[in-house]
Parts: sequence; structure tokens; C-alpha cells
Amino acid sequence: MTLGIIKRAPNLKVEAVSGPGYYCFNMFCDTAPFDNNDLRMALKLAIDRQEMLDKILRGYGTLGNDFPINNAYRLFPEDIPQREFDSDQAKHYYKKSGHNGPILVRVANAGFPGAVDAAQLYQQSCAKAGIALEIQRVPDDGFWSEVWNKQPFCNTYWSGRATQDQMYSTTYLSTAVWNDTHFSNEKFDKLLIEARAELDQDKRKNLYREIAIIVRDEGGVIVPMFNQAVDAISDKVGGYVAWHDALMNSLAFAKCWLKT
Repeated sequence: MTLGIIKRAPNLKVEAVSGPGYYCFNMFCDTAPFDNNDLRMALKLAIDRQEMLDKILRGYGTLGNDFPINNAYRLFPEDIPQREFDSDQAKHYYKKSGHNGPILVRVANAGFPGAVDAAQLYQQSCAKAGIALEIQRVPDDGFWSEVWNKQPFCNTYWSGRATQDQMYSTTYLSTAVWNDTHFSNEKFDKLLIEARAELDQDKRKNLYREIAIIVRDEGGVIVPMFNQAVDAISDKVGGYVAWHDALMNSLAFAKCWLKT
């Protein structure tokens, strides 16, 4: 791995900072069989997030919890329990859903680096819950025009947004053009608009907590992991500050200098 070689190089240090970007698998909430929330819950419980984080991101990330927000955002609801791989509960919800037969997921590394390997790990963990996940690798060329937001179950990546409101409004509001899970929930829409106008920070945080739980428990997104922003910096560089939103001091090269 390139990063391993860099870490062994003299006079270089590696900085990793948690950022808002996340790797995910999206299900259309309005398309069978994913219009069944019991099946969606089964698929959320059947993914081994820690294994995926360790093997796909080599540990350079944090666990996802099936909503698009982490501690890179202000007012992050840190008390929501972390969803973990649970084959017994996945079996329970899968049986409750009444579904039978393979479930097709379309994947491409264009969606996020390592997506095909991630899907294979997902397939293996699903099998432990008695869920047959069928993988169809699709071409990288045309993925964003023919698969993402077109097919009912596929992988994708979001780089995050500046605020929670912007992230939710871009991808989960029922009227959003990029609502790539076809999620439509009146209570969610109402709370999001209410949070947008709330000036009291404690009240606003509670609203975002409610919003997160709705997406986590009723939405169509499976978020196994958030990636970190990883930089390698020479000890000859001054002024560098690790930043979660973009590499190299948030791309502000003017803030850095070469030491003499």
C-alpha cells in the first residue's frame, strides 16, 4: 500500500483527520423489494462495518451509522447507539420481510474506491444472516449516468457538505433532485425545515437527532464508513494545519512555506 511506504519514509509524517465524506449503499425506498422497511433493516444489520473499515479503508476512517452525519459536523448527535453487525437480528428482519430469493446490488469502483471488494465483504456477511446478495459489477464508464440514482440498489459516495442542513436537504428531502434513495417522509421534511429556522443550539441539536434517527431507522441508505482526509507532509513544510474538509490545509497552499 502506498501509504505504508510513505509512513516509512524519513522526514515525512502522515496526518489523518475525520471528514464528512462517506461510503454507502443506496436502496430506493419506493421500489420493490426495498419498499419494505423490514428488508432494509435486515440489510443494514447484515453489513460488517468494522471489517469493511479495516479492509477497505485500512482503518483510515470511522464507522458509519446509516445517516450521513458524523463528528465532522457541529451539533452531531453523538449519543445515538452505533449499529453493529448482528446476523441474528438481520435474520429476524429478513424473515419478517417475507422476501425470498437473491438481492441484486450493482457496484462500480467509480462509486467509491474499493467498492467491488466492499461488496464481496458485504456478500459474505449477508450470507451469515441467510441473505443471498448477488453482485453485478458494472462499468465505471457511465456509472454516474446509468446506475447512480437510476438503479434501486447500488454503491455511491458523498463528500459531505458544509452543514447538516445542506447535507440532508441535498439528498434526503423528499423534493431533492439528488434524493438517491427516493426517501419521502413528511415528518423528516417538517423537522428539517424546523431545524433550519431554530436559533437555540440545544433545541436545534435535538431536532437533528430526531432527523438522524428517522434516516437511520427508516431510510434507504446504508453507511458503513466515513473516510478520513489523509495527508503526507515533509518536515520541511511550515504552516500546515490538518483539516477535515480538504487535503493540504484545505487546499490553502498560500498558508504553507518551506522552512530554511
